[in-house]
Amino acid sequence: MDSYEKLLEKAKSSLPEIKQSSERFEMPKAVGHVQGNKTIISNFSAIVKTFNRDQSHFLKYLLRELASPGNVDGPRLILGRKISSGLINDKIEEYAREFVLCHVCRKPDTILKKEERITMMKCSACGAKSPVRTKI
Repeated sequence: MDSYEKLLEKAKSSLPEIKQSSERFEMPKAVGHVQGNKTIISNFSAIVKTFNRDQSHFLKYLLRELASPGNVDGPRLILGRKISSGLINDKIEEYAREFVLCHVCRKPDTILKKEERITMMKCSACGAKSPVRTKI
């Protein structure tokens, strides 16, 4: 029996380590580049899909916060001026805090729903409802 346990330990030590993230939701980062006087975010549609939000809502928010004209070209977003990736990622995180993550439990399982004239964020995980700003 002693040799079995030694063999088991040897087998376990030869296995590769499994890296697990404690968070199931990871904040997406913008991947892109500057081309001339334009900034291109190549993973725009992936970010929208991760947030599970309407593309036009997220686009409107980003363009207003970055004070830049822009348009969507397939899966990418083309912004009309040079913008640093740090600033873009900060705005993406702000959007997630305000419109994606639940204000109570901080989970991303939320939906935006319009009730009368107020846009509410309803969390599927904890059931909390909270109003979000509508002026984008």
